[in-house]
Amino acid sequence: MAREMKDSGIEWIGEIPRNWKIKKLKYVSLFRQEKYDEVYGNLAYVGLENVQGWSGTYIETDSIYDKSQSLIFQENDILWGKLRPYLAKVYHCTKMGCCSSEFCVMSIDKINDSRFFWYLLISSTFVDTVNRSTYGTKMPRANVDFIKNMYVPIPSAIEQSLISGFLDNKNKELDNILSKTRASIEEYKKLKQAVITQAVTKGIRGDREMKDSENKWVREIPSDIKISRVGLHYEIILGKMLCTNQIDATYTYEPYFCAADVHFEGIAESERKKMWFSPLDKQQYLVRKDDLLVVEGGAGAGGCTVASMQKVPTYIQNSIMIVRPRKSADVRYLKYLIECLVKQGYIDVSCNKATIPHFTKDKLANVPFLVFSLQEQKEIAQYLDKKCNDIDAIISYKENYIMEIENYKKSLIYEYVTGKKEVPQKYQV
Repeated sequence: MAREMKDSGIEWIGEIPRNWKIKKLKYVSLFRQEKYDEVYGNLAYVGLENVQGWSGTYIETDSIYDKSQSLIFQENDILWGKLRPYLAKVYHCTKMGCCSSEFCVMSIDKINDSRFFWYLLISSTFVDTVNRSTYGTKMPRANVDFIKNMYVPIPSAIEQSLISGFLDNKNKELDNILSKTRASIEEYKKLKQAVITQAVTKGIRGDREMKDSENKWVREIPSDIKISRVGLHYEIILGKMLCTNQIDATYTYEPYFCAADVHFEGIAESERKKMWFSPLDKQQYLVRKDDLLVVEGGAGAGGCTVASMQKVPTYIQNSIMIVRPRKSADVRYLKYLIECLVKQGYIDVSCNKATIPHFTKDKLANVPFLVFSLQEQKEIAQYLDKKCNDIDAIISYKENYIMEIENYKKSLIYEYVTGKKEVPQKYQV
């Protein structure tokens, strides 16, 4: 029989069981402000970067921390990330330590179950409610007084323990599913790269005699295939330097592609940035259908995709290069060849990754190019389009499944910590 419910009077909580109470968080938790002191010795440190959002999992990092401004926490305290609270960096402490001052340090009253409160404080509606009260635009922070004065549902201590134990078990089951699904996705990504590498370096025309290419990036290749370089088979156009002022009346304000727009998966669907272009610029930098766009600089250096017909004329800024075939060359084949090399670490070696990597026009021109016939390049590209689309569809299905499980976890936590669902009888032992 369903238990009797009542309206909590609090929007984020909704209905709760009739025998539950609600209290402000500050009446069930001490908000610690104790600063770290050398007298504590070498305590373990927890920064925002050490806490995985929404799961509370601790992540090891190699960062060097300045503990001078850190806060002390005790075993069973809860750390709640104030900076960009929508990330839901909420950590349940297993031992004494110190943490970034960007955390609220909450010590839950001993009569309550701290694990239950961890679930309560990481529930999606609690996080969303706090997030709506933030201040600051670029780096929004939670208002601590707002958190202190938030009402939370309080079941009996026994029921708190039942709920936290049940959620621990369910989350362990779901996390195991997520872990296996993520591992499967990584295997499919490796398979995709293996398929690409095999096709672009060895072709797809059945067994053929192979030879050592004497190039570490492409290894064995068909004995009748030569290695050239990209610049001998393609025209490369580096984009226009950023122009923020209208030089004269002939300049017009036009959209352009930058590094953030271009990826192996395609062109990002986002609003394009704009700058000023002269009539000559527009002739030189206009993106045409079937141009290969290659990222010149930044974290995505080497990323590339083949452009489709643009609804609005769009140009390139100098973090992008346009590549067009001269003769006997296919841009789709080159796209897959570059992806093969980039995933093997070619950019790391050819560019200086100690700073911002730049896959310059000269470096792109010197990329090794296997001189398959134009017809075979087209066959390889068509083959890879089909194979990669099939693999991508499987990956997309699994990624959607992960999203469903993660959303289910959030729903599960909310429904149990607010009492809308009762722990099944078989778990009440």
